[in-house]
Amino acid sequence: MLYAIISDDVNNSLERRLAARPDHLARLEALRDEGRLVLVGPHPAIDSEDPGEAGFTGSLVVAEFEDLESAQAWADADPYMIAGVYSKVTVKPFKKVLP
Repeated sequence: MLYAIISDDVNNSLERRLAARPDHLARLEALRDEGRLVLVGPHPAIDSEDPGEAGFTGSLVVAEFEDLESAQAWADADPYMIAGVYSKVTVKPFKKVLP
């Protein structure tokens, strides 16, 4: 089943994000390579593709996991979580309708 992992950043997270980004991306690329990743991306803090120093306010991952517990365990082990980038992570089932 698909799950949405919705993460909120702590204030001024950009420096922590940049430091943990290679490990964070490696885990996402592994999901992609397994054919389980639907979409992923950050939420810019301002209305811009490149928010620069404004940074980001969180992230969204939609991916396939065996069950809710597996999705939650994956989210809890995210390098951004470990590095203190995220203040809150919500994991919930997701049903893709379109496209």
